[in-house]
Amino acid sequence: MPPGAGYTVTMFLVDVSPSMATTRTLNLTPGPNGEPRTKQVTHLQWSLQFAMLKIQEMIFNGRKTDQCGVILFGTEETNNIVNRKDGGYDHVTEFIRIAQPNADTLAKLATLEASNVTGDPVDAIVVGSETVHQYLGTKRTWTGKLVLLTDGESPIQVEKWEAIAKNVKGFNHRLIIVGVDFDDDEIDFHEEEKSHIKRENEIFYHRFTAAIPNSVIGTLSFVLQEVTKPEIKQTRSALIATTLRLGDPDNHPLEALEIAVKTSKCTALARPQSWKRFAPRESKPTNAMDVDSAPTKDGDEDGVEDAKRIVWAQLRMRTEYHVRHDDQDEDEGNEDTMDVDGVKKRGAKVEKEQLVRGFKYGSSYVPCPDEQFAKLSTHKGISICGFFNADNFRREHSMGEVQYVWANPDSPPQQIALSSLVKAMDKLNMFAIARWVTRDDMEPKMGVLSPCQFEKVDCFLWVQMPFADDVRKYTFSPLRNLLNRKGETVTTHPYLPTYEQMEAMDRFVDAMDLMEAGEKDDDGNRSSWFDTRLSYNPAIHRMKQALFHGAIVQNLAADPLPEPHPELTKYLEPPKEVLEHAKEAIDGCRTAFAIKKVPKRVARPRKNDHARAQDDDNEILLLDRVAPSTHSQTRSHSKPEASGSQSQRQASPSVVKQAIPRRDDDSATEPESDEDVWLPSSKKRAKLPTPSPEPAIVTDPQRAPGRIIGMAAPLADFKHNISQGDVVSKAVEDLGWVVKEVVLRPFAGRRHAELITCLNELREVCLQEDEIDAWNSILRELKMECTKEPANPAFWGEMKKHKGDLGLITTSEAARHGGKSNILDSSAEEFWSD
Repeated sequence: MPPGAGYTVTMFLVDVSPSMATTRTLNLTPGPNGEPRTKQVTHLQWSLQFAMLKIQEMIFNGRKTDQCGVILFGTEETNNIVNRKDGGYDHVTEFIRIAQPNADTLAKLATLEASNVTGDPVDAIVVGSETVHQYLGTKRTWTGKLVLLTDGESPIQVEKWEAIAKNVKGFNHRLIIVGVDFDDDEIDFHEEEKSHIKRENEIFYHRFTAAIPNSVIGTLSFVLQEVTKPEIKQTRSALIATTLRLGDPDNHPLEALEIAVKTSKCTALARPQSWKRFAPRESKPTNAMDVDSAPTKDGDEDGVEDAKRIVWAQLRMRTEYHVRHDDQDEDEGNEDTMDVDGVKKRGAKVEKEQLVRGFKYGSSYVPCPDEQFAKLSTHKGISICGFFNADNFRREHSMGEVQYVWANPDSPPQQIALSSLVKAMDKLNMFAIARWVTRDDMEPKMGVLSPCQFEKVDCFLWVQMPFADDVRKYTFSPLRNLLNRKGETVTTHPYLPTYEQMEAMDRFVDAMDLMEAGEKDDDGNRSSWFDTRLSYNPAIHRMKQALFHGAIVQNLAADPLPEPHPELTKYLEPPKEVLEHAKEAIDGCRTAFAIKKVPKRVARPRKNDHARAQDDDNEILLLDRVAPSTHSQTRSHSKPEASGSQSQRQASPSVVKQAIPRRDDDSATEPESDEDVWLPSSKKRAKLPTPSPEPAIVTDPQRAPGRIIGMAAPLADFKHNISQGDVVSKAVEDLGWVVKEVVLRPFAGRRHAELITCLNELREVCLQEDEIDAWNSILRELKMECTKEPANPAFWGEMKKHKGDLGLITTSEAARHGGKSNILDSSAEEFWSD
């Protein structure tokens, strides 16, 4: 069976001698403009990064079988089990006892500082090994691991190191030594101007680790890079007992076969770490009689800060049921039909025990209490329904995760029976169709059993497959079959590729072949460039790296997130050798398809012979209008005054030539005029106001008080607020309110296309930011507002045309994005039908 993970105690041995206070400069991620950034850290702080990252890995995995402790050497005091028992081993302190790590473990490590006393690392190894051995006295299946973090500048007593190494080996402990600037031949790193004591200590460390099996030594810089390397999370799945059946043991027991088996997970779906949502808790008014919550006397700054302190609380989902009466029922006087245990008041709370499941039938609901309909009677077990050739297996039809099917490990006859069946199916190249029922009277699952042979054990691999009704077969007309309006076949058209274009594309596809773009093997043959076993999900591992970095760094602005590990990004870009090899084919495609760069179209200013009056309704419709600057506002206010001067001084020869810029709200059918508008001015030209060097603050007059989304440019406002990251819920709520407000206003038909775009963006954000319930609520309210009188049924008709993109978020769709929804697929379809 596959090996389990965990069951390990890791003891970190940290050197806090005075030499660990030496500072060094580390290079950080370049700044926003590419400027180099650095920071100063001590050797102790740099070494603790490795320990904190490994401990954070244990916290992230959450396994109770991953435990750790911390022992310091070089401390002024002495506190360890060996000293208390036999004496000696001074300046070695058990800092953190062995236990499952948590956030307090990281907080304690962050407080460590170098001392003024030198410690012996060999003493720390003896104390650490003895501590782990005593802790694992009753845990036979557990293993111990010692991790020594040092800079190698402390003196070492090496008289009895062979006996110490033999003792560590006898305890079956593994030793890992991580040194600051230790020489490493594998990465070709050698420290210059190394002290004599450090050079001798490194030689001793290599001899010491060579005497202990599975022990290694490495330099800290390389180890910190490797600790961020993405790794597959391994878990030990629990074995679940069931029965594998072949034939009908109930009716034909002599012709049937039953094998006691146990199942476990082979693969498990991994998702990025979910985020918890917090909000400021509403503070209660301070009671003058409440001694604990009341602030201190005036002038006490601590009391004032405590009174203004904001408490953040985690948001948790809570479901309540309330009565909602339809307006139609109230108008018809049918309020009695809505009676729920005597509760008729709109909005009254109803307990879940009072509810009865119902199914929609037409425009009404049919109550269906539990256990009213008989369930399919099924029996627990895996039943083989038939066999088919393995070549006919459709991999694209496999669903869900893969399961192991093992024979009962405590029954040799069952193991022989299952192994015989596995070997027979493998010899005949056959797969089996199996029906799996996890518990009695549970819904069955159909799947495929595939024979799998390991070195010492045989088993089956089971994967779920769809039912026949779940597979949809769609037929499409060939892309090269193009017909005109008369029904005649068109052979020459821009949509139809020519022979030269087909040949050019074939050469390009062949040139981008990755099957022989990898490294060469021992025989000189190139392997495939892409290996699924070495390809990692960037969303999972980059998020994990960000979480780990944020947990061990106090100031993210001064110490930003480092670059991702090369193993995580190596498959994001095609290999350079293949691109160079395909350059000729790419140029051929450019020539065959006549690919040209399309310049960006610049709108030409339009000159009009009239100005349009301002109107409240029109202001709402002009969403793409740019807010005027201070200078343009000054000119617009001066127009009536200039017009008045024209009526008073028509004979004045002094005029000012001024062109009115194009407005986006001008009609597209108006003819363009090449004539400019001439506005007369007085003889004494007034000085124009000097613009302020500071940018003018332009407020949105169409943004309601308390809203962060305006009606003038809702989509732009929404994207801007979403980019801030901390007002997602408010932005979703306000955009839904703006859409409902604009839909019910006059002349809303001009904005239907824009509102559809806003809803598309809103649904996508709700799906990604776990605002699924908010989207479903907004869509229901929008439907109610559009369908009642007076309303906008035309807009709802436009919505139905896009129901594939704007529907309710169902349970299955939410699960694909890591969210939750209580909307079934059938309910989402019925939402558009009535």
